Amino acid sequence: MFTTVKNAFKIKEIRNKIFYTFLMLVVIRLGSQLPVPGMDRSYFSNWFAAQTGDAFNFLDAFTGGSFLNMSIFALNITPYITSSIIMQLLTIAIPKLEEMQRDGEDGRKKIASITRYVTVGLALFEAGAMSIGFGRQGALEEFNALNVITAMAALTAGSAFLMWIGERITEKGIGNGISIVLVINIISRLPQDINQLFEQFVYGKSIALAVVAAAVIIAVIIAMVALVVILNGGVRKIPVQYAKKMQGRKMVGGQTTNIPLKVNTSGVIPIIFASSLMQLPIIISSLAGYRGTGVWSEILKGLNSSNWCNPRQPVYSIGLLVYVVLVIFFAYFYTSITFNPLEVSENMKKQGGFIPGIRPGKPTNEYLTKILNYLIFIGAVGLTIVAVIPFIFNGVFGASVSFGGTSLIIIVSVILETIKQIESQMLVRNYKGFLND
Repeated sequence: MFTTVKNAFKIKEIRNKIFYTFLMLVVIRLGSQLPVPGMDRSYFSNWFAAQTGDAFNFLDAFTGGSFLNMSIFALNITPYITSSIIMQLLTIAIPKLEEMQRDGEDGRKKIASITRYVTVGLALFEAGAMSIGFGRQGALEEFNALNVITAMAALTAGSAFLMWIGERITEKGIGNGISIVLVINIISRLPQDINQLFEQFVYGKSIALAVVAAAVIIAVIIAMVALVVILNGGVRKIPVQYAKKMQGRKMVGGQTTNIPLKVNTSGVIPIIFASSLMQLPIIISSLAGYRGTGVWSEILKGLNSSNWCNPRQPVYSIGLLVYVVLVIFFAYFYTSITFNPLEVSENMKKQGGFIPGIRPGKPTNEYLTKILNYLIFIGAVGLTIVAVIPFIFNGVFGASVSFGGTSLIIIVSVILETIKQIESQMLVRNYKGFLND
């Protein structure tokens, strides 16, 4: 990895792309400090400190502190991520969108354009909910129509601007723009979290206890990173043999290839879906100013991950079991809409391909489905382990940090993907140089 980055800086074209990406990231961090007009930032500091749940901690981690500062980037690119997922689901359900997706580059551009409009619509809706919900509770210096509209416009424009930056990084930078925007915000919180762990478990302790605590923290983080790397790199290659065909007077074909099936077929999507679904009732209740008691209050405590794995309150750990079930369910669900074994088997059959030892058609479909189900389960279990470890340490030891399993998976995955992007750009440049010679 370090060799790739070192070699990249030796190439002027790629060096300029890295510098452009760096400038865009600087703009993002500067924008995270610009307050929304009319918002009382001290209100959010006090309100955030009074929250017992971690639903908003999750949101603040994804926005790099922009939510706590209530800056113009408070919504970050979450509306874009949500709209992208919605468009993926609609592509399966709406034949017109599915046809666009099959139209090649032109179709993908049309879908990307629709995704932008959906993003702005979602951002406007979320901005309205935040401006009205928090405004009624005193977040706005003066709660009136003008201030609400101003706050909505600022939050929506900020989210749209971040989407634009992400697309520019993809086009003129090192690529993978939207993911890089998300990761830089998560990384910006790491120093604060590490300092919190240091003060809580190392600072002020005896030398022996401090050394043990530091070693355990480092070991856990390294183990989680290693597991994420293994999950992202794990691939099951299904061999495919293509039969020879007679074209004119020559026999063509007969080559052997493979279908690469990733162990972590759905990436971090299941954890994001499960976390969002669990935290949605908590966020809605907070925005509505709900402070009641009773059954609903107990349900909210069960949905709050800060109450999980607490030996003093084991009943709330039922929420963790629900979370694990949701992660596994969404792993199967998301993979089912992004990879269709029946379609793959039919395409192989049309092109004269077959899996050695497996007959074309229905047997191939059943074989791919069986292998895929095994891989999905292994990937979902791996994701669950990475996601649950921080909850255990939080419940048992009170080690509450913003970079949970979800954040760690995103950081490692995006870094690995970005390195691959740089390597591919270097490879393409080398080919061009060879052809020009």
